[in-house]
Amino acid sequence: QVQLVESGGGLVQAGGSLRLSCAASGIIFSLTTMNWYRQAPGKERELVATIYSGGATNYADSVKDRFTISRDYAKNTVYLQMNSLKPEDTAVYFCNAYRSTPAWPRGGYWGQGTQVTVSS
Repeated sequence: QVQLVESGGGLVQAGGSLRLSCAASGIIFSLTTMNWYRQAPGKERELVATIYSGGATNYADSVKDRFTISRDYAKNTVYLQMNSLKPEDTAVYFCNAYRSTPAWPRGGYWGQGTQVTVSS
């Protein structure tokens, strides 16, 4: 059974920092692409950051140079370090595990989400 459990969300003032964690189980973590998405009220879910199985990363332009995605293979955990937070970063953040294989659901597996609120 695949589980993705996020933690680390909360309320922070603009300019502050938060670190999100996503602990994965039931997958071969070392072969899996891990993503962080977010969804703000009334908006579509958007891809924030990606870390591939080999460690390469990609970021949305809106978070580049402020957010850092990383992964700990020993702990099967992916992190999102968020610095210089802005009110527009307020959203529910979702962890996603993805592999391009017929054995996986289209779009991969999702965590339950964690709320991040940035006050001005």
